[in-house]
Amino acid sequence: MQISSRFTIAVHIFACINTFENNFKITSDFLASSVNVNSVIIRKILSQLKSAGLVTVQRGSGGATIAKKLDDISFLDIYRAVDCVEKGELFHFHENPNSNCPVGRNIHNVLDSKLEQVQSALENELKKITLADVMKDTQYYIAKENKK
Repeated sequence: MQISSRFTIAVHIFACINTFENNFKITSDFLASSVNVNSVIIRKILSQLKSAGLVTVQRGSGGATIAKKLDDISFLDIYRAVDCVEKGELFHFHENPNSNCPVGRNIHNVLDSKLEQVQSALENELKKITLADVMKDTQYYIAKENKK
């Protein structure tokens, strides 16, 4: 099981916007060059982040900016904004377990609450990390690199 790469790309986008916004126009092409993906992917993710109210995007010459304070955007906000999991559920249940089998007939009863517990734990951890944390670490590593 893997969460979609849209999540890490979205965090990368925020790090680029915050790092470069005072020196460059933050376009999808600019972001795509840092992430090393097609700019169409960047535009799709920016659209999702914009719909969630996390970024503003000026078409044409304006570029992208962060819409909230870094402390006010958690990993959970980003995770939800970019639809990392289908239908909001981390675990996809296999279709049509055999109702003639005692295990198949009861597997939802056995697993549903446990899987919800795991997803809840993940989401609670995602709430604890903000973009401010990411930017602090990003600036640390950039400064460390510049000292070499």
